[in-house]
Amino acid sequence: MAEQVADEPLQVFLPGRMSLLVRLTAKEGLRLALLDVLNSYTDSLAAEPGTELFIVSVDPDTPNNVWLFEIFKDEAAQEAHRASAPFGVLMGVMPPLLDGPPAVLRMDPLRMSMQQGVLTDDWDF
Repeated sequence: MAEQVADEPLQVFLPGRMSLLVRLTAKEGLRLALLDVLNSYTDSLAAEPGTELFIVSVDPDTPNNVWLFEIFKDEAAQEAHRASAPFGVLMGVMPPLLDGPPAVLRMDPLRMSMQQGVLTDDWDF
């Protein structure tokens, strides 16, 4: 990889990785409960080193939809993710909050560009 200049985006190729785009539809009035469950799960991802990226997003146009974008180091990492104890807890708690099964789209990511400020900005919540 070429030397990175501080103000330039971080550029990486992602050979061998696999990713998932997951749409979760919460039952009416339960999106905040779903987000709480997902935030608790996200706090446990240090136990899944092969889960390289896990983004939880809310849908601005469909209030009950929550989107997950996940990147795994490889197929084995995705299998380890699904076999992890925290994922098992998530799968036990999440279904009653959902209005139907998740919609899952598998992808093979090729390249990522990310502004470095995303990792260094001071986020106050």
